[in-house]
Amino acid sequence: MTTEISGLGTTSALSSSATQTATSALSSDFETFLTLMTTQAKYQDPLEPMDSSDYTAQLAQFSAVEQQVLTNDTLASMLTQLSLTNMSQLTGWVGKEVRAQAAAHFDGSTPISVSPNPAAVADEVQLVIYDDTEAEVGRIELPVSAEPYMWNGEGTDGETLPDGNYTFVVESYSDDEVILSEIAEVYGVVEETQNVDGQVALILQSGTAILASSVTALRDPDTAS
Repeated sequence: MTTEISGLGTTSALSSSATQTATSALSSDFETFLTLMTTQAKYQDPLEPMDSSDYTAQLAQFSAVEQQVLTNDTLASMLTQLSLTNMSQLTGWVGKEVRAQAAAHFDGSTPISVSPNPAAVADEVQLVIYDDTEAEVGRIELPVSAEPYMWNGEGTDGETLPDGNYTFVVESYSDDEVILSEIAEVYGVVEETQNVDGQVALILQSGTAILASSVTALRDPDTAS
């Protein structure tokens, strides 16, 4: 189990890796092509020089490869600028609460609103609570409903758990078998926005990083119920 959204750590990393690999391969091909062409021109047989049409065709290929490299560099720069623009626009979210699949910070007293989304065909739903060491510290039976649940910080022994980060996993059962298990959405205060591999990431009070695109709700903490 993880308390971070996999989209940030996995999807972005794979996308960035694929882009860097493709750019590196194209640049390598460009350098290799240039080396081969100059070597061919340098060591051509004076008695049988390179045909001018062949040379022209190779120059055209060289120009096409060069333009492709420049185009890729320009596109990468444009994407970076777009990401910075989006990040600048989302700085207004700092200090507000966003809802997403993430760990929530419990201050030791303030209840946390958990938004479950159980399977519609489930006949039993349980909310499993994990601390930041991934140890199970609570298990609560919920109705088969998407209505928010206010967790008051109570653990398995009925005592209030200490302040810290907690992750809520909703387990949907049918005939005593788990048919769906997923992290529940919770509200968290945004403390920072960052540009991560060309995407805007939000750093929550719990320290969890989520993609801005994964947010499903936004509210002012002063008006939160």
